[in-house]
Amino acid sequence: MNPNDFVLKRFYEIITPSKQRMFDRIAADRTRYLTVVLEDVFQEHNASAVLRTCDCFGIQDMHVISRRTAYNVQRDIALGAGRWVDVFHHGYESNSLTKCVEELKSKGYKLVATTPHTEDYKVQDIDLDVPLAIAFGTERQGISDELLELADAHVKIPMYGFTESFNLSVSAALVLQTLRQRLETSEIQWKLSMQEQTALKIQWCMKILNGGEALKARFLEEGF
Repeated sequence: MNPNDFVLKRFYEIITPSKQRMFDRIAADRTRYLTVVLEDVFQEHNASAVLRTCDCFGIQDMHVISRRTAYNVQRDIALGAGRWVDVFHHGYESNSLTKCVEELKSKGYKLVATTPHTEDYKVQDIDLDVPLAIAFGTERQGISDELLELADAHVKIPMYGFTESFNLSVSAALVLQTLRQRLETSEIQWKLSMQEQTALKIQWCMKILNGGEALKARFLEEGF
């Protein structure tokens, strides 16, 4: 038995059977094939709603670029999603945007910028042949020119009214729902591997138990 399998087994001896079943079910539907990038989102309720949306659609990672505005979670809107989704902060340095983009591309992501001003792709048509990092901008200005330039592709959500754009959290929900549905019907291996699921479930166990880090260290000593 490898170390993570042993550690999860020991954690599962502590948490309730209902928690075990919930972690098994949710981890099996988690993905890092899609990830979300937020750029300088200044309205906390919208940023928190996007975090909640990521959790609902099984998106495990969210990246936040904060060059001008701090990212804060409103607990009553996020409804605990911050415990289950991994949020990576790219903070106030002038080159934080570039560093975030470089990091994502080094991991094999294709950076896709959402903007209503594009003729590139509709969200229904963007290629899914490689993992996608979907970037969303501020509520007023949208994505910055710099991020648009660094993006590998631009995508828009079809709209049929006078208003130019959807609310940020609505945009994220529409994009993620469409892409998730397309992945569900594809032959792409987009879900987490069993090893990744085990590591994630250990992480979740540690979050719900007091002294989770110490417990993990003790279990590793016991088994190895």
